[in-house]
Amino acid sequence: MAEGIVNSMFGDSFEAFSAGTSPSSVNPYAISAMKDIGINIENNRSKSVNEFNDLNFDYAVTVCDSARESCPVFTGAKKIIHKGFNDPSSTTGNSEEILEEFKSVRDQIKTWIEEEFIKC
Repeated sequence: MAEGIVNSMFGDSFEAFSAGTSPSSVNPYAISAMKDIGINIENNRSKSVNEFNDLNFDYAVTVCDSARESCPVFTGAKKIIHKGFNDPSSTTGNSEEILEEFKSVRDQIKTWIEEEFIKC
């Protein structure tokens, strides 16, 4: 979700790439939550952080608490930022409750991105 938000809001200044420590597929709840705010991530794909090991970045950003402990070191990043958010994919309950958690985390990520990167 963070990749979609950054590219949508700041695509003229930043290009975001999202990757995980255990990539699988883009969660359908994430797609739905993002669609609600007009951002289409249907064509995004789940990527491994290993795809980016040899690239240089201005920022490497981790957004899940578990990623902080398990992410490799990004030696090509000028600045590393960590901001922990709950992982909505671990939410239990009915479909409506799960989607609401994805929306909540999406909104938290969006607010943080606006505050953190508007100053860049």
